[in-house]
Amino acid sequence: METKIAQLLGVSRTPVREALHSLEVEGLVEARPRLGYVVKAISEKEVEEICEIRVAIEGIAIKWALERNKEKLIKGLERNLALSERRLAKGGPKVFVDLDAQFHEVIARSSGSERLVEMAQMLRRHMLRYRIESIYVMDNVLRALEGHRAILKAVKEGDEVEAFEALKRHIEQSKEDILRYAFRQREVAEGVFKR
Repeated sequence: METKIAQLLGVSRTPVREALHSLEVEGLVEARPRLGYVVKAISEKEVEEICEIRVAIEGIAIKWALERNKEKLIKGLERNLALSERRLAKGGPKVFVDLDAQFHEVIARSSGSERLVEMAQMLRRHMLRYRIESIYVMDNVLRALEGHRAILKAVKEGDEVEAFEALKRHIEQSKEDILRYAFRQREVAEGVFKR
């Protein structure tokens, strides 16, 4: 409820209403008459759609980045990968969440298209909602990191086709990890409630 959130935050209802409306437009929450807003439930179909759209958007981004800013792309990806490996060696998988987003941000920004960057960011925000828990599992993080290495290798070789294929495999793996984790968690929760 807007009123409760505003009270908890110590602000007026107007900014809360605007924020909730923005989240609703992005499809992250749903308005329920006389109840307020609720976070949208995880949907397997939505995860699959977002991943397929990400492959298309980020595929264009990697193509344009290779054509327009190959050296910038390589340097950004190398820096991100080195930092990811150092931080993972020192800490748990939680350090990877931001670094993963930054890896994909390097690709989008290197494309030279602000519109593409906006679309990629919106899709990543949607994915984070599904991925936030699954990315804390070390096996998933290690698979994601391996995907980043494969993308970087193809980019360094200037192989646009392989860069796209590596990106596609990486996003597909991420989708599988999300669905495995999200629906396993749901089954566990449902099993607890049935008892």
